[in-house]
Amino acid sequence: MGTATLVGNDTINFGGRILSDLPKGDVLTITYSDDLISSAVGKNGNVIYSFNESGRQTEMELKLLKGSADDKYFQGLLARMMNDFPSFVLLDAECIKRLGDGKGNVTREIYTMSNGVFTKNPETKVNTEGDTEQAITVYHIKFSNSPRSIAL
Repeated sequence: MGTATLVGNDTINFGGRILSDLPKGDVLTITYSDDLISSAVGKNGNVIYSFNESGRQTEMELKLLKGSADDKYFQGLLARMMNDFPSFVLLDAECIKRLGDGKGNVTREIYTMSNGVFTKNPETKVNTEGDTEQAITVYHIKFSNSPRSIAL
């Protein structure tokens, strides 16, 4: 018999604020842009492996309903960062994905992100043909450290 994974009821927490003004589709994407390990192969097949600290960094794309309470909250954080960067309090976040096994057991996949900053201003568009994407604000945030864990 195969293995089943049931997903749902995920939580996105930014500094204690649970986000709820989420649109359709992919509302949160976390990516690692750099490798954890660098390597070089030399003469006679000798190899050097070196840990790359930049491999801990993540880039987050967060989508919120435009004009919602969560959008206003993030716009305020972005404005604080832009107005006085040295006094900006770095962002922290946690993404918890609930994973069921179909037998009533739930495991949590947790990404714990720290030391975040906005990397772009939100963009917009105007569309007259019913494109629902125009009602979504996209925030781009980079975190210096984002370990993944799996817990019961």
